Amino acid sequence: MRKTVGINVRNARLRRDLSQGEVAEKSGFSQQYLSELENGKRNPTIITLFEIAEALHVEVHSLLLPIK
Repeated sequence: MRKTVGINVRNARLRRDLSQGEVAEKSGFSQQYLSELENGKRNPTIITLFEIAEALHVEVHSLLLPIK
C-alpha cells in the first residue's frame, strides 16, 4: 500500500507539473518527507493524505486506488 500511495502521489504531482518543493510548500510537509512518501518509505496517516490531496487538488481516495 505504501508503494501504491507513493506512485499515486507522484503521478498526481507530475500531472500538475509541480516539484516536490512546491507540494511541500503547499502542504506543509518537507520535501524530504514527500520524497520518502513517493518512494514508498513512509506510512502516511489519513490526515497526512488529506493534506497532500488538498495541496494536489485531488480527492483523497484517488491516492489509494490500485495502480493499473
